[in-house]
Amino acid sequence: MNTELEQIITEVGKVVKGKDRVIRKVLAAVLAGGHVLLEDIPGVGKTTLAMALGKSMELEYKRMQFTPDVLPSDIVGFTMYNSGTGEFEYRKGAVFCNLFLADELNRTSSKTQSALLEVMEESKVTVDGVSYPLPRPFTVIATENPFGSSGTQLLPESQLDRFLICLNMGYPAHEAAVDILKNSAGAGIDQVQSVITVERLMELKRQAETLHVEDNIYEYLVQLTEATRQEPRIALGVSPRGGIALLKMAKAMALLRGGEYVIPEDVLAVIDDVWRHRIHLNAKARAEGMDVSDIILEITERIHAV
Repeated sequence: MNTELEQIITEVGKVVKGKDRVIRKVLAAVLAGGHVLLEDIPGVGKTTLAMALGKSMELEYKRMQFTPDVLPSDIVGFTMYNSGTGEFEYRKGAVFCNLFLADELNRTSSKTQSALLEVMEESKVTVDGVSYPLPRPFTVIATENPFGSSGTQLLPESQLDRFLICLNMGYPAHEAAVDILKNSAGAGIDQVQSVITVERLMELKRQAETLHVEDNIYEYLVQLTEATRQEPRIALGVSPRGGIALLKMAKAMALLRGGEYVIPEDVLAVIDDVWRHRIHLNAKARAEGMDVSDIILEITERIHAV
């Protein structure tokens, strides 16, 4: 196992109890250069996880609480006239940081949500025809409450596709819940110590990107992708972008375990998190109460790497 990365998981685990599996996958997404959507009810530690992760890697992070009155300019910035210089000047928005926490993203308007599309895809913002690059690395960790909660609306498919993975935190286990209560008056995020610098994180990201992948793994990934398009219960299968996302996450998971190349287990460890929010069932499957995760499991049990 990579000791630096394991230490990050340990540090974040000080304030996010009993969720090492979730922490590991969020860290893998950061290494893969992707964005993370955390979907769950309020109060299970989504925001705390994002803040602790940022602190453990010395990332500059900013948090924005999304509400119906948040404007796109609050995110990407705006230009304003400076009467002193007689020129228009650009004022940066909240997104200019390494780790941007978009809290309760699905409580704001569609127009404001769409302001994040270019940011998440190209790591830059364009205001009045001028593009401004964001700091590197750049990751969005967005949280959303389950659809149906007061004041929420569904994220559009184009927005969902920008997220590398979608995770559910879930309630803590009994032992972890007891530990949370015992330490509820503790120092909180102050307990988390820095483990690596931003420069070291960039090195690890490059390692993940260049990790060796055998031809049989590429073949395996394509077979899995094609199976989602041929599945009669699926109305919208996985796109090429979804296949690339799975490859990136598999590489990052391999680096986390200290491997020098990707194995099928790295793919299987994250396939549900990478594809669950990208696959749409047809009306008949939805009416019968079928679950996307169950169909993904069926596909992985049917198709094996050679």
